[in-house]
Amino acid sequence: MGKQIGSEQLGSFYVGKKARKRREWRGFKDTWYDYIEWLKTWKMLISFSMKPNNIKGFFRYRWMSNYLAVPDFFDRHTEGMRGTQLRLAHTGLGLIVKDMCGMLEDIFRADPAIGNDTKFNEKIVLFDENMMSEIMNGFPNLKWLSVEVPAVYTSSMMSQQGVTHYVDIAQEFGIPSDVCPMPAAELGVAIDDDFPLIGKCAIQCNTTCDGSLMGNGLEARRFKIPTFQLAVPIRHRQESVQEYAADEIRNAIAFIEEQTGEKFDWDAFFSTMKVFNEETKQMLEWFDLSRTQYPQVVGDNLALYRYGVYQAAGGRNAVFLKTDQKMTQLAVKAYQKKELCCKEIRHRAISWGVQAAYYTAFPIWLQNCWGIVTLVDMLSLVSTQNVNTEDKDQAILDLAYLYENMIMRNRSNGGYETGVEALWRYCETFGVDMVIMYTHMGCKAMSGYHGIFEEEARAHGVKLVWVTHSLMKPNDASRRDMRTEVNRYMRTVLREEPLDPTLEEFDDANAW
Repeated sequence: MGKQIGSEQLGSFYVGKKARKRREWRGFKDTWYDYIEWLKTWKMLISFSMKPNNIKGFFRYRWMSNYLAVPDFFDRHTEGMRGTQLRLAHTGLGLIVKDMCGMLEDIFRADPAIGNDTKFNEKIVLFDENMMSEIMNGFPNLKWLSVEVPAVYTSSMMSQQGVTHYVDIAQEFGIPSDVCPMPAAELGVAIDDDFPLIGKCAIQCNTTCDGSLMGNGLEARRFKIPTFQLAVPIRHRQESVQEYAADEIRNAIAFIEEQTGEKFDWDAFFSTMKVFNEETKQMLEWFDLSRTQYPQVVGDNLALYRYGVYQAAGGRNAVFLKTDQKMTQLAVKAYQKKELCCKEIRHRAISWGVQAAYYTAFPIWLQNCWGIVTLVDMLSLVSTQNVNTEDKDQAILDLAYLYENMIMRNRSNGGYETGVEALWRYCETFGVDMVIMYTHMGCKAMSGYHGIFEEEARAHGVKLVWVTHSLMKPNDASRRDMRTEVNRYMRTVLREEPLDPTLEEFDDANAW
């Protein structure tokens, strides 16, 4: 035990029936920093829980109990970290949790079953969880919210069994068991009457698959508010579809104007998109560092934070830009000192596909156990271009391009070029030798590429590690199963020994 990375046997924490035997000792300086941040997390949660509306929310909605695991979430996502990496994690993820608390407060304030603020409810536009929020940058007097994000997606991140109840409800209703757990869980929440019924109107998108699209339609029946389906072009790389894509953005804006009586404010839009562009610039600087021998903003410090920035914040909250800049300063300073992000970087990797929501700490296990550092992930490579902030027509085209490349759809839709060829370009750009290929057993969108990936990986001299999961249902493919697939590859194919042998085989079924 000590201040050096790798000085702690991390697998020894998972012994017996407890979620964790104890918290990690990181040397005095880092342990003190981590403890202070841990206290800040508890202060935030206690402050949140003391508000009457939020207390009512805990008793009204089953999924709220998952947020009791927030402190453990930080322990899992800082495991083995020291120095700069520990500070990057608390800086980025701490803001995400704070922002989520704010979203829940707004939801409960408007909820007829809790706060019943009817005037505030008239200002709310609901978006589905895969839908980027940037359209709302032109409506400064309205409020963007998503009830699916806290009820389903982040619930699964907080607790691995967080939404299995709702998946079971959907299957009891007659939904086949091989449907993706995400739309199944969302439908289960609707059937179980566990969605806050708020909002003046709603915007949904044609996401990656038919299951998700059909789920949106069924949920719209439950919400019973006017709903617009944003039909983004599937072949989004073709120039011929861009005008149509722009027209869909204009239609969505017109729908919001019609339902709320608010007019799209171009000055507000341009102002916030300048912030959004600066946030993108910060991320590209992190990518530049990741091309070197001393990458810094990697794994979950990149992935989980960036999802919140480009999906939810979208330039409307200046705190995110300040946090981006702080993270850049920390990363550059660590790079100049030639700090390693883990004990040993054996393999530089890209993760492709959608990772398991119930095991978002998997990249941290990869680097602690095997020295596999995931420099970038597929979902963080979706928002890399600026939006014009002077010309209205070009701004709409650029915004349409963002929505064509939304999370969960930019690689699974668009054809071979985006799904397969792009991977090898990124491998060359970041100088990686390994791809962690997530295989979601309930997702059919990229299954047909399996053999092609194998052939192309051999042709490019890249190691390809398949990791099977079930997105939000660990019963079908547990965290332990995911680790076993990597362990077998590393031992039988590469003949390597783990950096931390205690992490190779352990049972975390009782953990959050």
